[in-house]
Amino acid sequence: MSAVPDDYAEFVLDLVSRIPAGRVSTYGVLAEIARAETGRGSARTVGRVLSLYGGGVPWWRVCAAGGRLVVHKSERQAEHLRAEGVVLSRAGRVPMGEVGWPD
Repeated sequence: MSAVPDDYAEFVLDLVSRIPAGRVSTYGVLAEIARAETGRGSARTVGRVLSLYGGGVPWWRVCAAGGRLVVHKSERQAEHLRAEGVVLSRAGRVPMGEVGWPD
């Protein structure tokens, strides 16, 4: 990926920016939505887009399958989510059945 987001990256960033506070999506769900609209992408690609360009969007509202937090930013992500009212499980996972986006 280049230093400037391409159309796919812009689409992903827009999707992430539309996740409401207190709700969470997964890389895979976002990839499915993006693939339906753009014809390309995967969960890893969504993760890469967020890694490169996600500082300006609520990246903490995106987690891995099963509600797992981002490994290298899990503490920051948990802080952001708790501030938005998301209650994590004892194992530190997001209750996707309760707060998953989109419905």
